Amino acid sequence: MRSLCLPVGLLLLLGSCVGQFPRPCANSEGLRTKECCPVWEGDGSACGAMSGRGFCTEVLVLDEPHGPQYPHSGVDDRERWPLAWYNRTCRCAGNYGGFDCGECRFGYWGVGCAQYRETVRRNILTLSVAEQRRFISYLNLAKNTVSRDYVIATATRAQMGANGENPRFSDVNTFDLFVWMHYYTSRDALLGGPGNVWPDIDFAHESSAFLPWHRVFLLSWENEIRKLTGDFNFTIPYWDWRDTQRCDVCTDDLMGGRSPFNPNLISPGSVFSSWKVICSQPEDYNIREVLCNTTGEGPLLRNPGNHDPGRINRLPTSADVESVVALTQYDSDTMDRFANRSFRNALEGFANPETGMALSGQSTMHNSLHLFMNGSMSSVQGSANDPVFLLHHAFIDSIFERWLRTHRPLRTRYPQSNAPIGHNDGYYMVPFLPLYRNGDYFLSNKALGYEYAYLLDPGQRFMQEFVTPYLQQAQEIWAWLLGAGLVGAAVAAVVAAVAVLVVRRRRLRLRRAGGKKRGPSYGERQPLLHSSEEEGSAGSYQTTM
Repeated sequence: MRSLCLPVGLLLLLGSCVGQFPRPCANSEGLRTKECCPVWEGDGSACGAMSGRGFCTEVLVLDEPHGPQYPHSGVDDRERWPLAWYNRTCRCAGNYGGFDCGECRFGYWGVGCAQYRETVRRNILTLSVAEQRRFISYLNLAKNTVSRDYVIATATRAQMGANGENPRFSDVNTFDLFVWMHYYTSRDALLGGPGNVWPDIDFAHESSAFLPWHRVFLLSWENEIRKLTGDFNFTIPYWDWRDTQRCDVCTDDLMGGRSPFNPNLISPGSVFSSWKVICSQPEDYNIREVLCNTTGEGPLLRNPGNHDPGRINRLPTSADVESVVALTQYDSDTMDRFANRSFRNALEGFANPETGMALSGQSTMHNSLHLFMNGSMSSVQGSANDPVFLLHHAFIDSIFERWLRTHRPLRTRYPQSNAPIGHNDGYYMVPFLPLYRNGDYFLSNKALGYEYAYLLDPGQRFMQEFVTPYLQQAQEIWAWLLGAGLVGAAVAAVVAAVAVLVVRRRRLRLRRAGGKKRGPSYGERQPLLHSSEEEGSAGSYQTTM
């Protein structure tokens, strides 16, 4: 099966084609051979090898020991990712990326992927109304468009047969693809038998990879929207929730207000009121020993502010953010939710932001916003169903960026071993294909081609928040203005031609009548088109405003 990515010329403008199972590999042959090295359509060779873009190679999984939180081995498809599924994949050279090396890695574009390109993520509350509406329309388009490049697994690898004789993959829309990925990486491990699971396992939360994993998640989401819309300037906006006491983005003009008929639902005035969530019933999946599929499981739920006050005594403040950023250790001791004086644990929300000491029974920072939403956002596995998730995590990522710029850590500061399973530096992120190592994204976002508006210096910030948006809008309407100008020129030419014709006819009548026209010595006076009744109203040549 050939790759279903977009045409080569378009892909060269974009970043990596990323997601879950590439369509060319989601079949019996791919499962049997355990190889996912699709042909790049640009030259007809696997991984674009003939063009020097990449090559098909064995996957090297590092075996540094992980922590004691997960005591099993060989029972979960995500262990030593992606070996349960594939042991040969494309390894891309230089700035090339994508599961077939037919694209560019994050931050690069153009022929040969040689051009660095930086985009800016901006505060959603400072976007123009047109920009806000465009973002919402992109979300809705993603929710209603089947992913061209990726499918999801609806069964475990063992359930698909030893030789892949029973492949079980499903189409999924672009938005739900990422909902499923967030579910899959955080689901419980199925140990065999109804309800027999190991819950203390999560490849994207409660340890060191929390921030790098979500960074790649957001970059991947951005790129899928760019491919879907052709809007190469698209970036995910962020919600700066510092010092807020309410959901500022929960209005019908933005992420959807509260329904007047049911406080747990989205207002009928919002497009999100018709959305169906997936992956929201983890206990049911565990009992039935199945994976979440694309079946809609009910409406999007949200009731901001009606949370358990014993779990959240207040929302994060600006002072909390400053205290967390001041912590010098990225992660510490157990490197899980019990870690003390850990920047990652404090930002994730398992520690006191003022002291950095782990808390029990309370949620702060990142976690507090999830629970404050009191609905779909409150469940780890299903939280990405709510589009507020994107705005929230974009701001969390910006705080991670602030910490990186403040402390300038060496890569050795990221845990090399003994973190919970899936979180060591060399572990590949579950469930991404192509492959990304955690430690590779422990670096400034400037190396990845994006920036945050509020982290820019004042001059740059002014340009990005006020000048650049209007320049982009001018670019978008330039074609319309050019067309309008051409039409206006054509109308003016017609008016001039008619005026000349009128004058000539009048002169001809005068000559035939033998009369002489009296007027100024400097020549013929042009008729006033807007007042001439003798030649008929010329008002029809004018546009009434």
